[in-house]
Amino acid sequence: MPLPQIDTVSFGDPLADASPKGKRKLRLSSVICWPLLLVSAALVAFGLLICWSAVQFDDDYSFSRQLVGVAIGIAAMAGLWAFDYRRFGAMTYPLLIICVILILSPHLPVIGRTVMGATSWIYIGMQVQPGEFAKVTVVLFAASLLAKYNGRLDDVREYCKCVGLLLVPFLCIMTQPDLGTGLVYLFISAVVLVMGGARLRLLLITLALFIAAIACVFAVDEVLKYQTADGTWEYRLLKNYQRNRLFVFMNQDSLSTTDEGYNLKQAMIAIGSGGLMGKGIGSSTQSSLGFLPEAPTDFIFCVLAEEMGFVGVILLIALYAALIAISIHIARTCGNLFGMLIVCAIVGMWLFQILENIGMCCGLMPITGIPLPFVSYGSSFMMVNFAMLGLISSVYSHERHP
Repeated sequence: MPLPQIDTVSFGDPLADASPKGKRKLRLSSVICWPLLLVSAALVAFGLLICWSAVQFDDDYSFSRQLVGVAIGIAAMAGLWAFDYRRFGAMTYPLLIICVILILSPHLPVIGRTVMGATSWIYIGMQVQPGEFAKVTVVLFAASLLAKYNGRLDDVREYCKCVGLLLVPFLCIMTQPDLGTGLVYLFISAVVLVMGGARLRLLLITLALFIAAIACVFAVDEVLKYQTADGTWEYRLLKNYQRNRLFVFMNQDSLSTTDEGYNLKQAMIAIGSGGLMGKGIGSSTQSSLGFLPEAPTDFIFCVLAEEMGFVGVILLIALYAALIAISIHIARTCGNLFGMLIVCAIVGMWLFQILENIGMCCGLMPITGIPLPFVSYGSSFMMVNFAMLGLISSVYSHERHP
């Protein structure tokens, strides 16, 4: 994607082109991106239909809670839409501090909650996942950090500084640990680095070092592993289920007796049994009979494929493609580097989550806990996706009413 023309003056002072308070009133009715609004509404409605079907057989989930998440998300979207996104441009380090506080808040006593081995939740009248909300601050922080270089980052020292700062959210989330969300943070950072003008040679070196770091983690884990009283091996850096997920992806038949192998096989059975037209809404057997694990969250794509078949899958992918295409057009026509980076970061985040979630259900990607945007159950997740829509709408609106 070619970089748009940049008004370098606006990045000397990120607030220079923001309208003075009270002097100009933004009329949202005249700057609505109707294609974005209509496609988003269709995607949310479609997602709620699938989510309702997935949760009706499981008492652990509440569809009304999902609707609350949508309602709060719409309010958050409206607030961010009306707010001038350029005012975030001067808040690079405050955004990082807010991000760190959000991610580490589940470690606080009293409000912190541990669910399924991960300390990722807090309880403040309702249970929420701060790491999800931190995605918004990661997007804004990364975009504001790279926008200061005006589309050209070729100094090695400055590049290392940026990479180090961008790794902070990932290192914080791994204290929970939440590898799936951490990978989303990394992908957002990678997209912003590429679109922010980092030199190709530096990016390739970073990629090589990242692959080497992964290899080192596995090698060190082999050295530090220990045997428990029941004779099984435990690893210190990676959990057993995380290693098994990768091994199942690499050899899907060798570990069919593990939970991870079972999950993948049940997911593929659900997808295949849907056929062309599906079994009908609410008629899935894999989820209703309890064969498909985490059906409303991680494997909701399988519920869609079983109930609506190939036609439903194509419809979902078409809605995602339209959402991504519209967002990319907004990024391409944005005359402000900061705004362009915000939209590109959000598009990258959505693409990564879509490809990973659908890919893991089909056996094309390793199994992770990454949900499907606007479809998977989770009020915190839904709020964040609406907030992202609000940021994109803010970029669109304030480009037309500078």
